[in-house]
Amino acid sequence: MVVKPLGDHILVKPEEATETKKGGIIIPDTAKEKPQEGVVVAAGSGKRTEDGKVLALEVKKGDRILFSKYGGTEIKIDGETHLIMREDDVLGIIES
Repeated sequence: MVVKPLGDHILVKPEEATETKKGGIIIPDTAKEKPQEGVVVAAGSGKRTEDGKVLALEVKKGDRILFSKYGGTEIKIDGETHLIMREDDVLGIIES
């Protein structure tokens, strides 16, 4: 299935939370924090201004990003979890 975000929305594949051990205790999935990093899979055309012009998005496909902890809407695509969110939910681009 192919999802094409509209307007200023982006489709993000969140990075999986790694299993961490503290003091020999394995943290269960239910106690892990939600990921705040991910990779942009697809991006919309841009934000439309009041006078009808389209402003290009700052993020593009392939960018690694930081996003708000509870930002976006979780969806399943071919059994994998993705987030669809507005560009405003993006806190920054991670450069290597």
